[in-house]
Amino acid sequence: MRVFFLFLLTIFSLTLQAQDTGINSSVFVGNKITTEQTPDYAKEKDMADVYYKFIKKKRIVSKDTENDVHKIQLSLVPAIGYTLQTGFAGIVSANLGFYAGEAKNQKISSISSSFTYSQYQQSIIPFVANIWTKDNELNFITDIRYIKYPSQIFGLGGTTDPNTGYSIDFSGFKFHQTVLKEVTKNTFLGIGYYFDSFWQIEPSDNSNQNISTIVDNKLGSKELASGLVLNFLFDNRLNQIYPEQGWHCDISYRANSTALGSKSNWQSVQADIRTYTHFPEGSKNVLSFWSFDWFTTSKNQPPYLMLPSTGWDDQYNTGRGYIQGRYRGRNMFYLESEYRYRISRNGLLGGVVFGNAQYFSSDISPTYNKPIPGAGLGLRLRLNKHSGANLCLDYGVGADGSRGFFVNLGEVF
Repeated sequence: MRVFFLFLLTIFSLTLQAQDTGINSSVFVGNKITTEQTPDYAKEKDMADVYYKFIKKKRIVSKDTENDVHKIQLSLVPAIGYTLQTGFAGIVSANLGFYAGEAKNQKISSISSSFTYSQYQQSIIPFVANIWTKDNELNFITDIRYIKYPSQIFGLGGTTDPNTGYSIDFSGFKFHQTVLKEVTKNTFLGIGYYFDSFWQIEPSDNSNQNISTIVDNKLGSKELASGLVLNFLFDNRLNQIYPEQGWHCDISYRANSTALGSKSNWQSVQADIRTYTHFPEGSKNVLSFWSFDWFTTSKNQPPYLMLPSTGWDDQYNTGRGYIQGRYRGRNMFYLESEYRYRISRNGLLGGVVFGNAQYFSSDISPTYNKPIPGAGLGLRLRLNKHSGANLCLDYGVGADGSRGFFVNLGEVF
């Protein structure tokens, strides 16, 4: 049985702005600043405040606090990671938040990227952007990723044996681009293009002829999917980097076509629904819920590595408590709830408690298998008190002894 661990050591964390505000007497809520400090909380702090205090220098304070939240907010995090699967890995992550307009309901735009390189010569390079134009008229969503990443496969369905996984190696490139237009307040319709390619798919141990035969028959040496996407989005959250209120409903239909270069014709639907509320009311603690459903709607099945699977959502965040790819099938139901609370009154350190359940169908059966539970605890370190960006370190447990650490720059959902 393979156990998954991930240990993150934050070497240095620095929050930068085009003009640093050093706001201590204000609370940042969504994209608004309220200058009246509530008596329940101390002055807001982030890692930049800790850094300036450590070097014993005064943080430059802007007098223009009303406009200051619209300046660029940049968080940088170098780190060291470790897993039994990757060995030691060096990670550099960056998150940038900004506003394209001055309106009170202007949504925050974000760009994030990172580079991970492991002692086993594995590379992971994502570039993700969620850009809102002035007055939220257009939303540009970009997701570009390159991976060189050995992975384990366990078959199909929710009752697979964790002791019968096979180690494979492959390279992958993903380009997803969507443009959405506001049709009514907080409601958007759009179109996009998705391209996914995997190549040099091979067993990690080429000397085992039995495994080589299984990989050749089930996966082949390369996979490619290319198709158009229709998208519906409702999003009334003010801050997508650290949501505290509102709803997010994103439904996409993907039609892959050989006419666009796809290896085969197949279609799928994803429904991503999230909601957030302060609990107790009036506090800074947040109770959140997430439903992520992923269905194959065509008779033709997607290529194996593009089937619905644990941790293969766009942000690789489903299934905390399990290794990526642990479960896979034609269809997937996923539910998760997380409670986010403050540990320090100034917001610098927070905690979360989460629980999730996933359901998968096999490649031929329409019947869903038993629910697969996961749960855990986590810590949050505030990198930027203006954009709300956090460094997230979670420990999750699942069925059959599965457990491990999970790290994000920004919330899981």
